Amino acid sequence: MSIINIIIYFFLFITGTVIGSFCTLAVYRIPLKKDIIHEHSFCPNCNHKLNVLDLIPVISYLILCGKCRYCGEKIRIRYFLLEILSGIIILLFGISLNLSIEILEISKYCYFIFGILYIITLMLIAGISKEKREIPKEVLLFGVSTMSIYMIYLFIVEKANIDRYIMYLFVMLVLLTIDTFLIKNKQRTSTAISTLLLMQFFLLFTSPRAIVGTAIITLLFIAIGNMKKKKIELPIYFYLCVSNIILLILENFTYYY
Repeated sequence: MSIINIIIYFFLFITGTVIGSFCTLAVYRIPLKKDIIHEHSFCPNCNHKLNVLDLIPVISYLILCGKCRYCGEKIRIRYFLLEILSGIIILLFGISLNLSIEILEISKYCYFIFGILYIITLMLIAGISKEKREIPKEVLLFGVSTMSIYMIYLFIVEKANIDRYIMYLFVMLVLLTIDTFLIKNKQRTSTAISTLLLMQFFLLFTSPRAIVGTAIITLLFIAIGNMKKKKIELPIYFYLCVSNIILLILENFTYYY
């Protein structure tokens, strides 16, 4: 592996930690209907606005010893771990595609960019559904928009078969229409429609084999969860998204190596 590629992979890890930091913020704010773009980050305990040095993924947590600079409140270690995990996920996704600066394959880099957006969508769904057991409409709309742009790219640039993508777009539009006009709750999407839209995302970005693997891993997660003595509502969407990210990366490794 060349020095240049090592630098690229290091950059991918850093990018992943930034994505992880953003996703933790979004997972906290979206259910509360707070702005995730324009509103400045703040400490949830003392409400003090955080400066740039407080917001460096991973490093800020280590420098501040896991505490707020202003009130001393302990920062949950899961934020630190999620930033590292996100860095590892994006790094592995890049490595799985065998990205190299020496051989510039435009289609592969475009797939990589859309893949990151896909992973962000699944991370948001996983994080929010783990806490709330539902998927906010904003996240699903972001996923549908991303998938729609990806399908347009595949048709125009990659010259892919349009019939398949017209079917996907039609199904997603029908589901969104049903949800908009027939579902009474306007703040959340029904479980059935959320599940069907998530399946559409899986079908578009991963192979049928990967989807079967996703189902198998999810069932294993559920079986382990059911082994607990206390009966709790299992975060099915969380299991599905985590499983699909794992299978997406594994599938790329088998294809590009």
